[in-house]
Amino acid sequence: MSATAVRTPPRLKVPRWAVPAAAVVAFAAGYMVFRGVGTLPHDDEAAPFTALTEAREWVDDNKNASPVFLYFVNYIRLFIDGVFQSFDTVLRALGWPGLIGVTGALGWLAGGWRIGLLGVLGFASFGVLGVWDLSVSTLALVATAVLLSLLIGLPLGIWAGRSPRVRKAITPVLDYMQIMPTFAYLAPMVLFFQIGAPAGAAATIIYAIPPAIRITALAIEQVSPTAVEASDSLGATRWQTLLKVRLPLARSTMTLAVNQTIMMALSMVVIANLIAAPGLGSAIIKGLSRENVGIMLPAGLAIVVMAVVLDRTTMAAARRRLHAGFDRLRLAAAAVLAAAGLVLTFVLPPAFPAGLVLQIGGPVNAAVRWAERTWYPVTDALKELTTVLLLNPLDGLLTTAPWWLVAAAVLALAWWSSGVRPALTALGCLLAVALLGLWEHSMQTLTMVVVAVAVTLALGLLLGIAAARSDRYSAVQRPLLDAAQTMPSFVYLLPALALFGATRFTAIFASVIYAVPPVVRLVEEGLRGVAPTAVEAALSAGSTPGQLLRKVQLPMARRSILLAANQGIVMTLAMVVLGAMVGGGALGYDVVSGFSQRTDFGMGFAAGVAIVLLGIMLDRITQGADRRPSPQQRKLT
Repeated sequence: MSATAVRTPPRLKVPRWAVPAAAVVAFAAGYMVFRGVGTLPHDDEAAPFTALTEAREWVDDNKNASPVFLYFVNYIRLFIDGVFQSFDTVLRALGWPGLIGVTGALGWLAGGWRIGLLGVLGFASFGVLGVWDLSVSTLALVATAVLLSLLIGLPLGIWAGRSPRVRKAITPVLDYMQIMPTFAYLAPMVLFFQIGAPAGAAATIIYAIPPAIRITALAIEQVSPTAVEASDSLGATRWQTLLKVRLPLARSTMTLAVNQTIMMALSMVVIANLIAAPGLGSAIIKGLSRENVGIMLPAGLAIVVMAVVLDRTTMAAARRRLHAGFDRLRLAAAAVLAAAGLVLTFVLPPAFPAGLVLQIGGPVNAAVRWAERTWYPVTDALKELTTVLLLNPLDGLLTTAPWWLVAAAVLALAWWSSGVRPALTALGCLLAVALLGLWEHSMQTLTMVVVAVAVTLALGLLLGIAAARSDRYSAVQRPLLDAAQTMPSFVYLLPALALFGATRFTAIFASVIYAVPPVVRLVEEGLRGVAPTAVEAALSAGSTPGQLLRKVQLPMARRSILLAANQGIVMTLAMVVLGAMVGGGALGYDVVSGFSQRTDFGMGFAAGVAIVLLGIMLDRITQGADRRPSPQQRKLT
């Protein structure tokens, strides 16, 4: 008897790219058939705008009668204003020599004579640049926002670090607060706190408080469990363990929370000038509105210098050991420096000497005009190529496609990349944008975001790969990235406006240079984090550097690269909207118009909400992509 083998017919194997390709073809066919049908053109008199404007009028008319405002909101506004006025009075009472001396003394105590010298030269530069008064107002507003942020954020962070239930409850709230572009905080503050320093400080507090909570919670979580157990075994109460074990051991990381809160506050107080908050933002807004770089540059440089001085001082304090004292020489030098500044306050004139002020506005404007004439062929060609080849086609695609087709595409993309729940969230956000009456402007904003993200990721990958493969190049690039990440977002508008004028491309260019540094860092860290054994195995198998990168390092660093894409999208959205100040238009223009014209408040408020919804939608599309199996994992399964 002979056995015959029964062969099973081979199953048809569908390539992985077939389903996505079929989906793209289906959507392209749907666009060609229904192009121009089911679009939602912009209407300045849309019902949501009118309703929101009427709500604003009702709130204004009833502020003096509503118990909520009389006994709650107004007292918060008065309290914030009182804190700001106190800081402003103290800083101005020190005088310019006293404030410079005290800053230098604090820097010397925190990090030695180099940090002290940086503080002296940095704060003296505010007067040399001719923006001393504006800088003091900005410093007072930052101090107000940081103090109140830490008074709220540190206890919440400690609570979240000790309670997983609290951490789980507040994490989604913090996620949404960090996704929101800075513009979105302004409209509610105007509604409740009117315009001025209290509204600006309140917006800054909301923007700056998430890192204070997150980093504090992380610091408490990272305290050694053995130290906590030892404290408990000795009979210490929960409060004694917190005060004598957890907080001292978490001190350095919590100082980093203070540092990040200061940096976030500095970034926001400039934008808060749109709601009449005092400080350096007024000069930048004035320069942007007049397209005058000479007005903006001194204020922009002062913000950068302030950020660097405060960053270096707080980081030096964070690096000090817990029980490290101050040697007598350092204490004496700091005391002499502070005393000298305070004594000079009573000797020198109260105003910064006019003879020491550099008048750089004229030369800067002349240099900008020279650059515009000299580089015009290159900058204009770059602008026109990007506009014609990328911006206009994508803008036309999104604004002429049926709204339901765009919604279906977003649902499919989010489902494929992140799963069912994020896909439904993304779809809900997009439908809410349509209900707000801002579909067309949202699609225009989305166009700029997509183009800016594509350029940002391309540059971030190239620079991150170069840094990961060369220690020398990484050492040169690292301080540039450090400086770029300490600059407030408004500062990036200066070179963009000088090179390209007020256009959509200007907003995209500014958003790219703003978002590239964190993308580069994440890509570099991801590639450097690849296991050395995997790299050695690939090299021993004869892989070339290109094969090693494509087949080993990039796939294994996939999680970090996808996180870089997510961060690039969120930061680009925030900056593209800010680019309304330099001709970006779309939702950003609606927000600015809502602040500047009372009759457009409803449109501006709705645009702020639409920006938040777009941010959440894009975040949900990308946040779950790192959980999808990689090609290598699919092969193993």
